[in-house]
Amino acid sequence: MDYHTGDIIKVTVTSIENYGIFVKVDERYNGLIHISEMSDSFVSNVRNFAFPGEDIYAKVMDVDVLKNQMKLSIKSINYRLTNKKGRMMESPNGFSKLKECLPIWIDTKLKEIECKN
Repeated sequence: MDYHTGDIIKVTVTSIENYGIFVKVDERYNGLIHISEMSDSFVSNVRNFAFPGEDIYAKVMDVDVLKNQMKLSIKSINYRLTNKKGRMMESPNGFSKLKECLPIWIDTKLKEIECKN
């Protein structure tokens, strides 16, 4: 798969160090989310952002095809796949698809109701 700067991708956390989070992108690429790419605020503990084995979203900042490595970021994106209660959260693209489809679904249902009456 080809990755480009700005892509939001799903990754798996493999380990955590004081300076960042290491992730597996796919069979070819590994990545690092450096501490400076976790938050605009001061990060006192990298381990507060993810845990090993967790799947998260990350934004591609740079791709090194020769070393099969990526620089990634979780700043300014909703990087968690689920919240603490295990419920699905908004995707990195937001609820835009729902916003787009909801009027169509409502219109379809209203027409269905009108046909029955």
